[in-house]
Amino acid sequence: MDTVARSQPTAEVDAAPKDATLIYRQSRWTRLTHWLWAISLFFMLLSGLQIFNARPQLYIGKESGFDYNNTVFAIGAENTDAGTRGYTEIFGKRFDTTGVLGWSGPAGQETARGFPSWATIPSYYDLGTARVVHFFFAWILSTTLLVWLVASLINGHLRRDLAPRIDDLKRLPRDIVDHAKLKFHHTREYNTLQKMAYGGVLFVLLPLMIITGLAMSPSMNSVLPFLNDLLGGRQTARTIHFAVMVLLVGFFVIHMLMILAAGPINELRSIITGWYRTDPPAHGDNTPERSA
Repeated sequence: MDTVARSQPTAEVDAAPKDATLIYRQSRWTRLTHWLWAISLFFMLLSGLQIFNARPQLYIGKESGFDYNNTVFAIGAENTDAGTRGYTEIFGKRFDTTGVLGWSGPAGQETARGFPSWATIPSYYDLGTARVVHFFFAWILSTTLLVWLVASLINGHLRRDLAPRIDDLKRLPRDIVDHAKLKFHHTREYNTLQKMAYGGVLFVLLPLMIITGLAMSPSMNSVLPFLNDLLGGRQTARTIHFAVMVLLVGFFVIHMLMILAAGPINELRSIITGWYRTDPPAHGDNTPERSA
């Protein structure tokens, strides 16, 4: 979710190195928003799993309970001949997840809980604290995203750096093959897959996460009474919220794998200091490659 620094503020690049392959790629604003998003999502994830543990089931529709048959996901524990076992149920199909989901904890001290203690904030069951942490970082995330969006519209960053062009779409098959072969091109520009991935997160997943979060809040019913109906009910909104969380975790895992494959030192230097080492230009070719 980083932003290419097209303009290079004099105050930030006066000390530019003589190495022509080392360019100033990420502005201070880019680095700040990147880490604010990363930290916010981390605390929201772990506190959100703690909140989920209060009712580790997901439903489709406006109602839920024993009188309804609309459960699509559940984590729980059950007594069996082999002792208490944890399970995860997805669309009616049950899997044994003892030790991780449903029934977990130190040997001899296992307890029935959705997600294990090491994956939640706080590690012990405290719904009130989890809500405070979750909502605090949710406001930080939402505010940062809104400010970033307005600024990117004003300075042209969205149109210039993130919107896929016809040429980008033509390069898509090549980008897919290159990534499958772990062949990366280090340049200032984003490639098509990056634009699609960052665009999907910034303009689909994060807004949907915020909207579904608002829909689950009873205090928002009077402010946005139509939101629940638009999403198919509070229970459906909760299910969508959880699904978006899973997609964001998937994005994070792929993002980390790509950083490791493309060169972690170079990638981390870019998002910490702003400086990024590009590929040397090919002999006789002044056209830059797309970045990995």
